[in-house]
Amino acid sequence: MTIPWLDWISLMIRWLHLVAGIAWIGTSFYFIWLDQSLRTRAGLAKGVLGESWSVHGGGFYHVQKYAVAPEVMPTELHWFKYEAYFTWLSGFALLVVTYYFSASSYLIDPGRADLAPITAIGASLAFLIGSWLIYEALCRCPIGRSTAALALSVFALIIVSAYLLTQIFSDRAAFLHVGALIGTIMSANVFVVIIPNQKKVVADLVAGNTPNPTLGAQAKQRSLHNNYLTLPVLLLMMSAHYPMLYSGGAPWGWLVIAFIVLAGGVIRHFFNTHHGGGHGLALAWQWPLAVLLALGLIFFIATRGPVVSTNTISDTRALQIVTAHCAGCHAAQPINPAFSAPPGGIVLDSIDALHRHREQVLAQAVTSQAMPLGNASGMTLTERGELGQWLKTQKP
Repeated sequence: MTIPWLDWISLMIRWLHLVAGIAWIGTSFYFIWLDQSLRTRAGLAKGVLGESWSVHGGGFYHVQKYAVAPEVMPTELHWFKYEAYFTWLSGFALLVVTYYFSASSYLIDPGRADLAPITAIGASLAFLIGSWLIYEALCRCPIGRSTAALALSVFALIIVSAYLLTQIFSDRAAFLHVGALIGTIMSANVFVVIIPNQKKVVADLVAGNTPNPTLGAQAKQRSLHNNYLTLPVLLLMMSAHYPMLYSGGAPWGWLVIAFIVLAGGVIRHFFNTHHGGGHGLALAWQWPLAVLLALGLIFFIATRGPVVSTNTISDTRALQIVTAHCAGCHAAQPINPAFSAPPGGIVLDSIDALHRHREQVLAQAVTSQAMPLGNASGMTLTERGELGQWLKTQKP
């Protein structure tokens, strides 16, 4: 009996990552909505900044927010932190299991940077840690006092990181790493600023001291950053399922990521404005701009399509290319040690199989050049062009 332990471990970690991520994003979205929905009225208790009424599950809820904190601490106080911690820990564990254990297949692209696995792993860790350190410095320096300047600086940090990552890693790994470094920033915001600041406020109240209002302002700033970064992170993390996003390749992959970050931020701004009671012109521009950004991305990717051969490619030649570069993984018994079964259950051992899976092969091996993994077999652009020509001439 053979048990693919690594696959099972990966599955369980991914499940945990999804559950923790849903819980974290859910609470983040809820509290941003709650903060934006607060309204003031006469007769609110001392120190109350605003209140919000809502109905859910057959019950009515009344929530009040204090400008700093109540004069007397309640006997029971709910904290929201472990969702963020377990999301990052499970995500990093998944990065280790998938990308570090199989660095040669998933992380390294020798056509861009022929790195040793240990060097590639070191570069990955350097990006995750270094991006957070730079972000933290930006927030704490004078730039952090200006919302616009800080937003532009963080956007620049993400795009510069994206450019560098697309120069050294495979497209799949580069896109995921941009999502991972943003996720690291978001989790560190909770661990380093939001929760510690809240604990300091609670400690001051218990000691009978007046809490510093700056602590709450800092925590709110970081929470708002997390809110705007959530939608781009989600798309970047699932980008492996949509390899056409990689069509920009090393020269233009960073621009695709820029489109994603901008569109996600604009969509999130719409909901934040709507929750805050905005109307009219304040809500009139976000969706049209998001649609324009999406269309711009689609047409840009279309112009980055592969150069296909102008020659007539025979069935024999097409199968020869696939056998040399795809069948090592997509076989009943894969040769590639990263797989115990053919990825996606796709076996490419005949012309009939190529016909059945022509769209997937075209997307993965021609349009995006995401396969073979790490281009370990050295598939050339000429071969991709020949395969693309053959696939495009086949009827669905």
